[in-house]
Amino acid sequence: MKTTEIMARLQAKYPTEKEYLQAVQEVLESIEDVYNQHPEFEKAKIVERLVEPDRIFTFRVTWIDDNGEVQTNLGYRVQFNSAIGPYKGGLRFHKAVTPSMLKFLGFEQTFKNALTTLPMGGAKGGSDFDPVGKSNAEIMRFCQAFMLELWRCIGPDQDIPAGDVGVGGREIGFLNGMYQKLARQYHTGVLTGKGATWGGSILRPEATGFGALYFTQHLLHKAGKDLAGQKICISGFGNVAWGAVMKATQLGAKVVAISGPDGVCHVPDGMTPEMNDYMLDMRASNRNMVEDLATKFPEKVKFIAGKKAWSIPCDIALPCAFQNELSEDDAKELKANGCWCCCEVSNMGCQPGAIHFFQNNGVLFAPGKAVNAGGVATSGLEMTQNAAHLSWSAQEVDDKLHWIMESIHEQCVKYGTRPDGSVDYVKGANIAGFMKVAQAMLEQGTI
Repeated sequence: MKTTEIMARLQAKYPTEKEYLQAVQEVLESIEDVYNQHPEFEKAKIVERLVEPDRIFTFRVTWIDDNGEVQTNLGYRVQFNSAIGPYKGGLRFHKAVTPSMLKFLGFEQTFKNALTTLPMGGAKGGSDFDPVGKSNAEIMRFCQAFMLELWRCIGPDQDIPAGDVGVGGREIGFLNGMYQKLARQYHTGVLTGKGATWGGSILRPEATGFGALYFTQHLLHKAGKDLAGQKICISGFGNVAWGAVMKATQLGAKVVAISGPDGVCHVPDGMTPEMNDYMLDMRASNRNMVEDLATKFPEKVKFIAGKKAWSIPCDIALPCAFQNELSEDDAKELKANGCWCCCEVSNMGCQPGAIHFFQNNGVLFAPGKAVNAGGVATSGLEMTQNAAHLSWSAQEVDDKLHWIMESIHEQCVKYGTRPDGSVDYVKGANIAGFMKVAQAMLEQGTI
């Protein structure tokens, strides 16, 4: 396999799908050497098959806003790969959603899910619906219209969606309610991220952020460092950032910044539990303004308009918002301000230039498919509880999440250790995930 040849074919075929091409190139560059050591993979054309999704559903979503006006959006579900289990991956509601974005996310999800040790394939879906500024009633009507088109394509042993950007517990509730009405069967396992009273798992809302900090802990321990006492900057203030702030604070770190599209909130003395709780109100308001934190806590928080979290001096950067949110210039600013570690919590949160800068300038770096896998891992644990018709305690779920994140770190170290003993976490995560999926595809024949 030659990465350049495969990428040339994909670029000619999908010239406008930049996010998808970026994700594929990053993986292929990492796995090229190990792939070429397995002629059986080459003979079966594993890579050529793996980079294309199994299928993509595209559908119109028509709904009525509060003014009685008919609105139309596009909905998608990309079922990327089911070699190791049913399709699993979130739904994203955001105005920037495109097939390219969802293909990249589904491709990444395939390897991320493989890393969790759980039998789950990769998928992603969503819509260009923008929830910002919408009322609860409008969001409910949109979710119901969306599920009306999607429901025949999903199921507890077929494809299990979850939340993502713009899709939290509220949206999962509306989606699940419509699914049950349409299917006329109470499949508690058809969506994950459900409410605690109707099949949800304890700790699922916190899981992505919690898992990210558990992984970061292992990465730091491997490097001879500790999380306690470190200053952390976090982008975003949604569900993922909320969980990351909570666990970082519990583990003794100091979160000194969170950001949003309007700017950054600098918290010199660190985020408090009260501020962490208020992040839920900020998300539920649909205002999408981080400045609200400074308005609520004016004596402890300074809002700086138009700036990113990466403008605040820190030890550790945790991108938690959106893909490609951290540029090479941001990476240089972080390094100049004393940052020595960056762990992606958002999917593909760093641009290629930023990753290369970190890796070439002594900044510890780990990719999202490893760092943020705690979210989908706990979704997998939710599926297990649903299938067994039981509910585990918080301690049981947290113990399993700890073990999964430790296992993911071990896989990264196994495949990513360099001759000098340092670890290339990008290469390690990509090879570990690829080897599991590729072997499964090989053993199941050409399908």
